[in-house]
Amino acid sequence: MAANHNAKGVAVKVSLTGIIVNTLLTVFKFVAGIASASGAMVSDAVHSASDVFGGLIVIIGVRLAAKEPDHEHPYGHERFECVASLILSVALFLTGGAIGFGALQKIMAGTYLTFEIKGRLAAAAAIISILVKEAMFWYTRSNAKKVDSSALAAEAWHHRSDALSSVGALIGICGAKFGFPILEPIASIVICLLILKVAFDIFKDAIDRMVDHACDQELEDRLRQCALRIPGVLSVDLLRTRVFGSKIYVDIEISADSALSLSAAHAISDAVHGTIEREFPQVKHIMVHVNPKALSAGGNTVRY
Repeated sequence: MAANHNAKGVAVKVSLTGIIVNTLLTVFKFVAGIASASGAMVSDAVHSASDVFGGLIVIIGVRLAAKEPDHEHPYGHERFECVASLILSVALFLTGGAIGFGALQKIMAGTYLTFEIKGRLAAAAAIISILVKEAMFWYTRSNAKKVDSSALAAEAWHHRSDALSSVGALIGICGAKFGFPILEPIASIVICLLILKVAFDIFKDAIDRMVDHACDQELEDRLRQCALRIPGVLSVDLLRTRVFGSKIYVDIEISADSALSLSAAHAISDAVHGTIEREFPQVKHIMVHVNPKALSAGGNTVRY
């Protein structure tokens, strides 16, 4: 369970950092938007404020997922992290949809954003927002990969959606300044489609983790090869995997010489169990079944 608590600590630290950055960025962009009379920047500030909600969802989700197994949840609570991912994917859907809907309304009505730009403050605020949020995306994403956290990965894309929103605001500000205000809604539609694609991917991944979806073929091949390296393992007859939140359950059937004693066969099973759990920290539990295989002089085998 130490790995669970380490993952929780990393996720909470990263999410708290994101909450602080989003709060500061919200205040900065709101003040810059008011000072420069930029409606796009004020809207972008509201988007950053909504990301604070995403950080709180991640913290709640990973804290619940890290709870020890109990009588009512003997297999643990890892799927609470999937619930957090689902909530964040829905939030991303709504964010992308709102951006796209607003842009379509402006194009249909012909009411493109026109800004009374007062200096370069709004453009500077948008550029700073893009740089900060893109940095937060890579910081959060790298930590999500480190602890295999789907909720943290979803939060990383929330940061990038905010960066993309700022890109739209910057295009709108520059377009208005140079006489092409329609560039802002066009850019917003493209950004909307990108955000919706990411939201769908996060949603699908969370669903896969909740319905006992198998691991990818590459990981299963590595598990199989790991078992075959153990002395005494003649073959891997069956390998089943299922994703459980951020963890993996494995069922494996191996063959061993039927002439071995029960103690010797058990020792081989124990070696497979221990080696896989040691080399694959994402494996929460593995069930090893040993099939006897009789070796004949002609090389034929008999399964019992």
